[in-house]
Amino acid sequence: MNNLKAVTEVLLNSKRPILCGHVMPDGDSLGSVLALGMALQAKGKEVTMVSSDPLPDLYEFLPGIKEIVVGSVPEKNYDLLVVVDCSVRERLGSTITPLVDYGLPVVVIDHHVNDQPFGSYNYVKSTAAATGEIIMDLLEQLGISLNLDLAINLYTAIVTDTGSFRYENTTPETHVKIAKLLECGVPVSLLSNLIFGEQPLKSIRLLEVALRNLDVSECGRIAWISINQEKIESVGAEDQHIEGLINYPRKIKGVELAISFRELDQNRVKVSFRSKYTVDVNLLAKKFGGGGHVRASGCTIKGNLLEVKEAVLKEAKELFRGC
Repeated sequence: MNNLKAVTEVLLNSKRPILCGHVMPDGDSLGSVLALGMALQAKGKEVTMVSSDPLPDLYEFLPGIKEIVVGSVPEKNYDLLVVVDCSVRERLGSTITPLVDYGLPVVVIDHHVNDQPFGSYNYVKSTAAATGEIIMDLLEQLGISLNLDLAINLYTAIVTDTGSFRYENTTPETHVKIAKLLECGVPVSLLSNLIFGEQPLKSIRLLEVALRNLDVSECGRIAWISINQEKIESVGAEDQHIEGLINYPRKIKGVELAISFRELDQNRVKVSFRSKYTVDVNLLAKKFGGGGHVRASGCTIKGNLLEVKEAVLKEAKELFRGC
């Protein structure tokens, strides 16, 4: 089912919904969960918001973020699971997946296309630049008027997933929605500094380590960085400090495809893909069981760091003749 009105009815008929995003939460996931959670609370629902993984310090300014329960899911008699910005069951995390297994009705709201959606009700709009855009449409269906707290969460969702409106997923509709949020008084300059203009020292130290492991293919079209767990720990960094590293190989002039390899443990590697103009990295990620967008995708691959790099780079180089 891909009907927003039907999803709205399901939400309105619920009494005790539990909301979540994906593992390793980002701005779109958190901003969308918080905005929808606030809206349902305004409708008198007993809302619980959860995250399998810790919340990045970067987003501590988001209104309501302290209400999100991290880790174990509180024991309550939930009547609906609402999954936001995630249409892949495996990305729910180990603490949230059991809610699906126990037969709880599931609503999936996302802008990532998945061939096998797992929700009882699925609303996926691939043309939306961010799930935050869909939540704005949903709030209108719910009869919820925007206020400053909602606007800050939704602005963060959209501005992060569009790379501050630099990515090609940005549409005229994106700017129309942003205009509505700015009318609520969103402090654009402040949020821009908080999200894009500041980084903790650990992130800079990690960047220093990562750039020592920057490589470029002979053809100059592919660039990649790789970092193992030992190097991450050597600077005291955590998951939240790794986001954004892939942008550096992507910035290299002449590079079309950027890849980051991050060792999760001895037998798992998280791989992120970014492209500039021509390569559909969603298709590349799907070859390894992942997915995402045309210009930004990722996957987690079993194997050690060296094995995974060899396998991924082999597939990547086949996209470029003579590379």
